[in-house]
Amino acid sequence: MLAFVVRRIAVSIPILLISSFIVFILASLSGNPLSGLLTRNPPPSPETIALEAHRLRLDLPLMERYWLWLTGLFTGDFGPSVQSNLDVGAEVWHRFGVTIRLILVAMVVAVLLAVVIGVISAVKQYSKTDYTATFLGFLFLAMPAFWLAILLKQWGVDFNNAVDEQVIYTIGATSVPPPEGFWAQVGDIAGHMVLPTISLALISYAAWSRYQRASMLEVMNSDYVRLARAKGLSRRRVMVKHALRNALIPLTTVTALDLASIIGGAVVTETVFQWRGMGDLLLNAIRTDDVYVTMAWLLVTATVVILFNLIADLLYAVLDPRIRYA
Repeated sequence: MLAFVVRRIAVSIPILLISSFIVFILASLSGNPLSGLLTRNPPPSPETIALEAHRLRLDLPLMERYWLWLTGLFTGDFGPSVQSNLDVGAEVWHRFGVTIRLILVAMVVAVLLAVVIGVISAVKQYSKTDYTATFLGFLFLAMPAFWLAILLKQWGVDFNNAVDEQVIYTIGATSVPPPEGFWAQVGDIAGHMVLPTISLALISYAAWSRYQRASMLEVMNSDYVRLARAKGLSRRRVMVKHALRNALIPLTTVTALDLASIIGGAVVTETVFQWRGMGDLLLNAIRTDDVYVTMAWLLVTATVVILFNLIADLLYAVLDPRIRYA
């Protein structure tokens, strides 16, 4: 098992380096960080423009800028922002903490829903339960992320107006000012996460439940499951220990591959609910041509995607011991 983990980590490192290079090239060619300065009226002096270009390292060759940026990452230096007083690293990690809790909770909820509904649909194939689950799955799959988020937000506003009290939070990741006390703050954060989590989880679970259903049907018709039934094992043990464990492998793959789309959905969801997370950071960086903030965002998300795929590889070995000895 240890050798399996080491091999997977060894493969992930060069992928991350290649990702960092692609991120740097794309972000560097996407815009001019001096555009905000050049469009001012009255225009700044050439000396001011030259100093700003030097601060942003625009007077250096492209590969030298990449090397400075890459080596600076090991010390926590994500490069200079167009906002001279902004610490890119500190801002990214603060915003990342806001976004990652939404993504993780939404993924857990979506996976649980997908497994439960997928298994029930497979066990009760062609029943009313199966048809209902299929209809709901396709319904949520067809819904745009922003539209579902807007519907949930409007429902929360209408509900609060109906009861004349703030019961459901519809704006922000936390209250302003935050409540005093640790548990009060935890409850406040959880309350603000309800609607964004539901929005993100429903969009994700819809496709995953169909994969889980198909995988479960395939496993239930396999020889080893029929052998387990013939040996007299209980239906529960056959389903959980023999069928479900192997049926989770395709879902693990799909979940890891869909992480990038979930991050994209989180950007939309955060915009609708006015969260100051990674989504808001990215959109502001694009508006202001803040290249180093954009690169930091892309690098962090690329790292998360690679990390989740690494975790998926390790889960394969846990779900199917034959993989670790391959």
